Parts: sequence; structure tokens; C-alpha cells
Amino acid sequence: MTSSTLLDDLDTRDGVRRTAVVTGAARGIGAAVARRLAADGMAVAVLDLDESACAAVVEEIRAAGGDARAVGCDVADPASVTAAVERIAAELGAPTVLVNNAGIIRDNLLFKMSVEDFDAVTAVHLRGAFLMTQAVQRHMVAAEYGRVVNLSSTSALGNRGQANYAAAKAGVQGFTKTVAFELGRFGVTANAIAPGFIETDMTAATAARVGVEFEEYKLAAAAQIPVARTGRPDDIAHAVSFFASEGAGYVSGQVLYVAGGPRN
Repeated sequence: MTSSTLLDDLDTRDGVRRTAVVTGAARGIGAAVARRLAADGMAVAVLDLDESACAAVVEEIRAAGGDARAVGCDVADPASVTAAVERIAAELGAPTVLVNNAGIIRDNLLFKMSVEDFDAVTAVHLRGAFLMTQAVQRHMVAAEYGRVVNLSSTSALGNRGQANYAAAKAGVQGFTKTVAFELGRFGVTANAIAPGFIETDMTAATAARVGVEFEEYKLAAAAQIPVARTGRPDDIAHAVSFFASEGAGYVSGQVLYVAGGPRN
């Protein structure tokens, strides 16, 4: 069976082709998630601040027989979010799967962190998840079906130099549980994934900030992880695939730590 035939079969499962929106999908975890959901048979809106940066991911999905569109959007801006969701609904179909992955880091110790850096991080991670979910949920409620998957982090438990990021990611977990309470009766689930150390541009930037070569940084991290390796974007994409699936309809309001070992 060819990949395109497989996608056709998945697309028409139960007579419905799902449309997924993945934010921050131009690279890293978001790109891996977009590719995985396309392989699962969904049409995928590959959303990022810079639409042109999404082109490579879109082309990769299309080359594999999937359907994807690049969409530029500032997830922290209500007007930008509204316009993006309207465009997605018109071009790909009403979105009923949403993965809130967009994020930035502005790390610093508390006494040196600026208000601007605190606000910028919470705006993208937390306000962005709120705005995107608010815009997409009406399509989910109308369809009586929806999957919201929010990206949190092990940093939600606290992490030196990340007061802004930790606060935003802890907020994402509370937001997720509230969405699960409010939208469950409409066939909508909401879950969060909290990655540990994942090999991305963001963790490479953290290594650079502390003055350590990335390979050395990964080795040091792996030494503290029970499975003795650092994570990769596909590790998170697999978890998203489960939460976004039709079979996960009785799982909602949960936070899954994908970190190579237990987290408290």
C-alpha cells in the first residue's frame, strides 16, 4: 500500500477528514507533530509567526501524500488568530484538532529578568494557547468533536532562570484542565504534554546561553535521565498523536510528562 493510499484510507475513516492546527510548527517539536498528524491522515495547518518558514514542512507533508497549508500567525494577537483560524476553516476545513506548541524563551535570573521578557514569554505560551483555543473551540463544539493538546514543560515544576517560562507552562496545565471541564460535554478533550529535555533549537540556545557546547550539554542531561538519553521531537509527536486520536476520547484533563523518567 502506498503512503498516499494509506492517507486516503485514514482521511475517510468514519467519513470524516480531521483538520489539525499546529502552532509553532516551522521547526522542532511543532514540525514533528505536523508531520505525524499528517501521517495519521489529517489535513494540517502548519502555523508559525513567519509563514515562509513553514514552507519546508508543508512540502515534506505534501511529498508524502498529505495535505498541508502554511499559515502565518502571531498567536498572542487576537486579530491575527481570528484571521488565521478563518483562513484555515476556508482552505482546509473546520479545525477540530489543535496543538498549542508555539513558544519562545527569554531566560534570566529573577533579579535580572525584565518585565518585557516576562510578558513576552507568558504572552506567547499562555495567552497564545488561550486565544487559539478560544478561536478553534467553536468549530469543535459545532462538530461535537475536538482534541486540544497543549505543550507544557517539566519547567512547570520550577527551573532556575526561567521564572517567566515556568509560570507560563504551569499556567498552561491549569488552563488545560479548565478547558477539559468546560468542553467535555461537547465531545472535546483537552490534555497537556510536558516534555523534558528535547533536542531542539531552543535547548541549543539554552546551551549557548550558559556557554556549553550542545553535544556536551546533551551528554550531561542524558546522565540524569533514567532512560539514559535525551528526547527528540518525534518522542513528543508520538504522544500528541495519541491525545489527538479518536481513540483517546475518554482521556481528558491530563498532563503527560514525556521526560525519560518520572517527574513529581
